[in-house]
Amino acid sequence: MHRYTTQVTLIVDIIYILALPVILIFAGISRLKGHPKREGISERLGYGVELDQHPNRVLLHAVSVGEVNAIRKLVALLDERRYEVVLCVTTDTGIRRAKELYGEKHVVTRYPIDFSFAVKRFINRIKPTIIGLVELEVWPNFIHTAKASGIPVVIVNGRLSERSFSRYALIKPFLKGTFKKVSAIGVQTELYAERVRALGGQNVTVEGTMKWDNATMKGSSSDAEALRGALGIDPNKLLIVAGSTAPEEHQLLREACPEDVQLLCAPRRPEWFDEAAKVLAPCNRRSSDQRVDTNFFLLDTIGELNIAYQLADIVVIGRSFAPMHGSDPSQSVALQKPTIIGPNTSDFTDMVEVLVDAKGLLQIDRHALIETLLTLANDEAKRSTLALNGFQKVNDMQGATQRYADLIEGARSNG
Repeated sequence: MHRYTTQVTLIVDIIYILALPVILIFAGISRLKGHPKREGISERLGYGVELDQHPNRVLLHAVSVGEVNAIRKLVALLDERRYEVVLCVTTDTGIRRAKELYGEKHVVTRYPIDFSFAVKRFINRIKPTIIGLVELEVWPNFIHTAKASGIPVVIVNGRLSERSFSRYALIKPFLKGTFKKVSAIGVQTELYAERVRALGGQNVTVEGTMKWDNATMKGSSSDAEALRGALGIDPNKLLIVAGSTAPEEHQLLREACPEDVQLLCAPRRPEWFDEAAKVLAPCNRRSSDQRVDTNFFLLDTIGELNIAYQLADIVVIGRSFAPMHGSDPSQSVALQKPTIIGPNTSDFTDMVEVLVDAKGLLQIDRHALIETLLTLANDEAKRSTLALNGFQKVNDMQGATQRYADLIEGARSNG
């Protein structure tokens, strides 16, 4: 087994080395487009603080902000079950968010690049007794090395979009052995289960999505009012909050906003903040103390979107009116906010379908946005009905986190 693993990791390393020039070119293009430089190079190479042995240490890998937020209740539940939880994150924004949420109590570190030397160094210093990969982030060297070290690997909250499935299918013979080394694979829907099985996955079960569980059903009014005061939002005017927006959407939203209704935009990425400020000008920015009399506001921070949703009379979900893949609508719906989403929702297809079918979410195209916002702004009863339908459906869909904690515990017991 050890010899086979060594051969596999060597082959994977060679493939990565051959691909390195292409990766560097794409990294250079990304920097030229204004994307920030990647941080934490030493941690990405597996270096960092070495932990002492622990009999029940769970290593949870979350790629970025969305996955970091999605595991909040899972982390709390594993804490209750007396596991020591360590979190590793891939992106810079994700690791900052993880430190905000978990840094006081848990070790937060970076996920290593998938070269065998980095992975071995990382696993040797963290010393997990079980590993949970959130949303099906499968890297061959990582999984083969964990298996060779006797560490069970579990996929939790697994999802495999159509475009990811198409990419994985191109290297199916290569991935088949990798999937077989995963002890348990818990996925959100039967469709995802079928796709994973087609790629060679075994021990695949449908457990639902944890995102329903992480939707806060009641927010903090004090935090919301503090944000309202800080931005200068008028409590006597309606407020539209557009969450996780993309650059192509800000002009659309401004033009669609009804007269004398306020608009707050929260761009998904920090590098989109300044351009959004230009489109919304004159606007009050969360990051600035300068204030003007305006109906336009910019939430240019990370981690305050749920607070902003609490102030909303209407919510528009971003990255769904741009040629992208949508954003999570569950949080605003759970807060009983009438919510609108666009046609591009491939990353959240199942969630959107559930809410639309329950008449708890409006899905429209960009051409209907002006009329829809105006209709909702003028019809409080329609807003209330939409909000209540959505809230009730979210409440019905919760419970997956418990099942994923059981999956981890079962794999640990059988490992």
